[in-house]
Amino acid sequence: MITRVAKASPSDAVLRQAIANHQAGHLAEAEKLYRQVLAFRPQFAEVHVNLAAVLMLQGKLVEGEAASRQGIAFKPDYAQAHYRLGDILAFQGRLDEAARSYRQALALKRDYAEAHNNLGNVLLQQGMVEDAEAAYRRAIAARPGFAEAYNNLGNLFMQQSLPDEAIVSYRRALEIRPDFSEAHNNIGYILLQTEKLDEAVLSFRRALTTKPEYAEALSNLGAALGKQDKLVEAEAFCLRAIAARPNYAEAHNNLGNVLKMQGKLVEAEASYRKAIAVKPNYAEAYKQLGCVLCEENRIEEGFLALTHHAELCYGPGKPLRAGPVVPHKIQHDREQYAYLSGTEASEGEIILESLRLVDGSRVTGPAVNLKNTIVEIEDKWRHKRPQIVVIDNLLTDEALGKLRRFCWGSTIWRMIYEGGYLGATPEHGFACPLLAQIAEELRTTYPAIFGGHPLLHSWAFKYDSRLSGIKLHADFAAVNVNFWITPDEANLDPQSGGLVVWDAAAPLDWDFMKYNTAEKEIRDFLAREGATPVTIPYRANRAVIFDSDLFHETDKIAFKEGYLNRRINVTLLYGSRERDGNAARIAD
Repeated sequence: MITRVAKASPSDAVLRQAIANHQAGHLAEAEKLYRQVLAFRPQFAEVHVNLAAVLMLQGKLVEGEAASRQGIAFKPDYAQAHYRLGDILAFQGRLDEAARSYRQALALKRDYAEAHNNLGNVLLQQGMVEDAEAAYRRAIAARPGFAEAYNNLGNLFMQQSLPDEAIVSYRRALEIRPDFSEAHNNIGYILLQTEKLDEAVLSFRRALTTKPEYAEALSNLGAALGKQDKLVEAEAFCLRAIAARPNYAEAHNNLGNVLKMQGKLVEAEASYRKAIAVKPNYAEAYKQLGCVLCEENRIEEGFLALTHHAELCYGPGKPLRAGPVVPHKIQHDREQYAYLSGTEASEGEIILESLRLVDGSRVTGPAVNLKNTIVEIEDKWRHKRPQIVVIDNLLTDEALGKLRRFCWGSTIWRMIYEGGYLGATPEHGFACPLLAQIAEELRTTYPAIFGGHPLLHSWAFKYDSRLSGIKLHADFAAVNVNFWITPDEANLDPQSGGLVVWDAAAPLDWDFMKYNTAEKEIRDFLAREGATPVTIPYRANRAVIFDSDLFHETDKIAFKEGYLNRRINVTLLYGSRERDGNAARIAD
């Protein structure tokens, strides 16, 4: 005969010890003790839910989900069990199920602030912005001192590009919890984006005061210090961020930026590639990788990365944004739509196009015309002052025709300027292999002009003939190539429509903003210097190559109406102004 021995019930001390370990973050020990309790009392719903929380924090989401469901099975009206299940489902990306669980918790406990808050997080991830905001506000109503809900409301405003409203929410969170590291970091991020660097650095340091290994704040502080040219310190903080979270893509990207600013291009490339390995669809890292590859004179590789950036940001399936309602942009897009589809847009319709790239492959033969008098052109560059040379018939007929069709057919014109023109950059998709071929061949065809200068920037502008062109400015580079591709018959005045270049260079102590935007100061400077303008009339397939420090502006434009008649110019900038510009200006 077998004698049954009744199991002893665990003491309250074991449960108290489990909770104490849980609160202290000793998760493995807490899990062990909760399981001991459940071995004697398997229907103890509250302990199942506590166990679920510990398992979730250890990343054991499948086991945590099972523990939550056990708690619900034993106590269906236990709001915290539904709430915990919602958290675990949200961590697994099962957002619809998570929302249902949070709503079930709220049906049982209407003033459950944490459930309102976390429901808001799920709704925001699903793009249900108004519902998410309402959930956060219900969380705050249920608990007026709920700092996390104010912080999350700030995140919502940031996602909606409302930084002023976001800062109000973050500051309210800090009034409640002055040591709230995430809110300090979030304010710092806004300040960083608006170039208020000293204030941003202070916010990031405050975030790190109570959370020294906070990877986001470490990485952001590194980025801010990099912008202040404190590159050694910036690099150290980026490395600390990576040590704190090795697979933090943004920290690898920020480290790449700091390394690039130090001229450590090989190391920068490795950092960008690590960021992409961790986060394969990380558009910003593709953009920065493309730029550093171009600076390493690997232009076609760089353009492939930049094109992928454009595909990630603007490709099919990506959200289309109308942007500011600017008449000349709307008119251009309607004209391009008609060109591409053969159908006029409806009256008043605003056309939103995802990225479309037509054939921009390399041509089989040369893209840059080798029939030009190369020796004579290079000799002019060496000896002419100011350094301005004009090359007609720059491209072969095949290359010119293909580049025109690419610019007409590709939906890359996303930069809007007041003067009446639109811009396309490599990160918008203006990075076809043909353009890389042209940029490479210019360097090899005219080595006396370009030397070892890498391609640092490139873009195209397309103009509305009824409006003005680019205002007086200089560019941050050593050599500027500006060439035009619209057919000559579109130009109504063969004596204008081109470029005006002044025989005076931007002072080396002027910063980028000053010599790019301060038109009155520039004209005052030109008057003091007694500078004179050199006007180069528009011709299709004509290039003007000049010292990029020279002030220049678009000449008066008078082109025919119609999409294919819009003036298009392409600009390629080679070499650094600070590193190479002075040498280019005095080279013999």
